[in-house]
Amino acid sequence: MLIIFYVFTLRWKKKTILKIGGLQLVQQLIKGFSANRFRLKFLLVLIAFTAAAIGLAGLRKPSGTATVKRTGIDVMIALDVSKSMLAQDIQPSRLERAKQLVAKLIDKLPNDRIGLVVFAGRAYLQMPLSGDHAAAKMFLSSASPDMIPTQGTVIGDALKMSYNAFNTREKKYKSIVLISDGEDHDEGADKIAVELAGEGVMINTVGIGSIEGSTIINTKTGEIQRDINGDEVITKLNETGLQNIAAKANGIYQLFNSADQVASNISTRLKGMDSRSITEMSTAVYQYFFQWFIGLAVILLLVEFFTSERVDVNDTKKKGGLQQLSKKQAEQPFGAATSVVILMVGLFYSNTASAQKENRLIKKGNELYTNGAYAAAADNYKKAFEVNPASVKAAFNLGNAFYKDGKGEEATKAFDAAVSKAKSANEKSKAWYNKGVVLQNDKKLPECISAYKNALKENSADEDARFNLQKALLQQQQEQQKQPKDQDRKKDQQQKQQPNEKEDQPKPQQSKMSKKEAEEKLKALLQQEKNLQDKLRRSAEASPNKPEKDW
Repeated sequence: MLIIFYVFTLRWKKKTILKIGGLQLVQQLIKGFSANRFRLKFLLVLIAFTAAAIGLAGLRKPSGTATVKRTGIDVMIALDVSKSMLAQDIQPSRLERAKQLVAKLIDKLPNDRIGLVVFAGRAYLQMPLSGDHAAAKMFLSSASPDMIPTQGTVIGDALKMSYNAFNTREKKYKSIVLISDGEDHDEGADKIAVELAGEGVMINTVGIGSIEGSTIINTKTGEIQRDINGDEVITKLNETGLQNIAAKANGIYQLFNSADQVASNISTRLKGMDSRSITEMSTAVYQYFFQWFIGLAVILLLVEFFTSERVDVNDTKKKGGLQQLSKKQAEQPFGAATSVVILMVGLFYSNTASAQKENRLIKKGNELYTNGAYAAAADNYKKAFEVNPASVKAAFNLGNAFYKDGKGEEATKAFDAAVSKAKSANEKSKAWYNKGVVLQNDKKLPECISAYKNALKENSADEDARFNLQKALLQQQQEQQKQPKDQDRKKDQQQKQQPNEKEDQPKPQQSKMSKKEAEEKLKALLQQEKNLQDKLRRSAEASPNKPEKDW
């Protein structure tokens, strides 16, 4: 690209000189510039940019592996990320202060392997046990209620998930640090704590929140969280539950007051446990060469900067009078570095301006979407998609806006575009899933079943897609069972509407079934109806989209 720009610069200079005036006059005006030095400066810049590109590529050579030995234990941190952790009775919020605590605790456990489990209505292994504490902090920074599709608080599941991350063959060197407001929506956490204590696991708990409680602000709507009855939700710290868990698993309970103090108390407790020698093979050790190329690039750019294109006219006189510049030299009065900078700035500005416009439109659309202005949000997403037709985010958000605006057909087209543009399996899975939801809402069961299957092909761990697929298959089965009955009902109605055949209909005969048999039949039908209602109720309760307590 630099060479092409150099050629175009030469052509532009040639045309400019011809427009200025006569060649002889122009040569006199630019007699102090050297064409050879111009080419030299351009060559220096070209080599410098090439060296910088190679340096940024990160050339390296493997030089073996490193063995790390240390003495420590395995610590799983179970962090509550339910909506109740967004309560602001502890500023700025319970969740933010909990993340600060975990970060400080990681710093105080340099020799221990650390893993992270986040939980709300379900528990997920965010990071397995590892000595890479920088990675643990990276995963910690992204922890939020948006990570968990099902809201609520299930401490028991979090304890089970944390235990499964340990080496179950060992009976010691294991500890769980549970950080929550203790507002448990399931039962059995105490029983699980006793079982884990029997497996040699120490559970230390941290209660974060206030006993008086606080309301929860929904981050999407900006309104106070309400329960199914429309009453304001007041989330309170449940110290008793957390104290019981710690007592049953040989741990300590800490009420959060200071991140430094709580982290120090827990680390002191963990250091008192039996530790073992841990030997880990690190990834391959590499010898890097980028510094040589970057250094060369810097040196060449400095040489180019201090190299002047001007020549000393007096020196030329001493050698035999004023020299005339050739036509080729007259075409090159400007510096190579200036030309390169103009090119790079132009390319950067055009790309940056386009990206900024796209991000600005998406951000504005997100604000309108949050406020319920779905049609206006869709307009902004459309414009963003026009700016960058390869934007997966614009197509995905456009589908969501169309769905909320009641435009199912447009929504499915937008999600199809998101699928075609998506590069990662996770993005494709989300787009297929949302398309399935739209189709299921429009009663297009075969199409929505296909969409959910595609979502599971891209991400087999998507429990929501699996649940909705089962629900759609059940609906399809019910629809298929209804069709023969509807056809028979229509046939009977058509026969009743034929007046010529009405007189020929046989009179109903008296049933030969006894009263006892009829009662038993009726009782069996009632039991079947009850079983069906119970099944539907359990299905609704199990739905990840409609938990009883979604905070």
